[in-house]
Amino acid sequence: MYEEYWSLKEKPFENTPDPRFLYYSKEHEEGLFRLLYAVEEKKGAAMLTGVFGCGKTVLIRVLLTQLNRNIYQVALINNPHLTSVELLRSIARRLGAENLPEKLTEMSADHFLQIIEEILINNVKDGKETLIIIDEAHVIKDNEIFEELRLLLNFQFEDKFLFTLILLGQSELAERIKKNKQFSQRIAIGYSLGPLGEEETGNYIEHRLKIAGAQRQIFSPQAIKPILHNSGGIPRRINQICDMCLLTGLNYEAKIIDEKIVTEIAESIGV
Repeated sequence: MYEEYWSLKEKPFENTPDPRFLYYSKEHEEGLFRLLYAVEEKKGAAMLTGVFGCGKTVLIRVLLTQLNRNIYQVALINNPHLTSVELLRSIARRLGAENLPEKLTEMSADHFLQIIEEILINNVKDGKETLIIIDEAHVIKDNEIFEELRLLLNFQFEDKFLFTLILLGQSELAERIKKNKQFSQRIAIGYSLGPLGEEETGNYIEHRLKIAGAQRQIFSPQAIKPILHNSGGIPRRINQICDMCLLTGLNYEAKIIDEKIVTEIAESIGV
C-alpha cells in the first residue's frame, strides 16, 4: 500500500524468514559462522538460542542457502510439539522414507530409528551429508525426546557422525538441555543471539530499506532511539514498528519518519 509513496520496490519490514533481508550484526555473523562450522566439520550437534524474534529462523535459512543441496539432504522440523515416536517419524519422513505408519498404536521408536539409520548410511555411501534441524525446540518438554535425539547421535562411524543435528529455540532451551547432562555433552557448539544495540538498530533499518529499493533516507536519526526503546532491539518488534510507521507516514503525507510518529505507533500497537 505504501511502497509507491516511499519509492520502494517491496515492503521492507515483513516478518518472514527471507534471507535477503538478514542484517549481519556481529552476533548474527558469529552465529552463522558457528553453525557452518558445525555442519561442514561434522560436529554432531549444535544449538542456537535467543529471545523470540531475534532472527534464529532466518539465520538457518541463510545457512541452507550456503550449502550445496546436491550434497546435503535436510530434514527441517518446524513444529516439534510431538511425542518422541512422532518426532522420529517426522524426521524419517522428511528424509524421504515412505509408507510410514500413521496410527500411534502402529508406531515403534525402534522401527523409525532403524529406518533413519539406513537412510543415513545410504547417504554416506552416495556421497551425501545429512542435516537434521529442529526449530522451536524450546517447546520440547519431554526428556524422552532428548533421549531419542541422543540415541540418534549414536549413529556414527569411528571417525565421524552420520549426520549433524541443529537445535533452534528460545533461551530456555539451553537451560532445559543443561539439566540433561548426557544429551548436553553431545552439543559440541552453542551460541545465543542477543538484541541489537542503537547503532545496529539504525543499520538494520537502513539495510532492510536498501534491499527494498530505498534511494533516500526515510527514518530520521532521531527516530532510532525510540524504536530501540520500544522494541528492545528485537528485530521482529523493530519490523512491526517500522512497518506501521511507513503506513502512518503515508497517511500523514510525511517526508520522513521522525520520533513523533514512532512514539505514536509504539503506543498504538502496544509494543
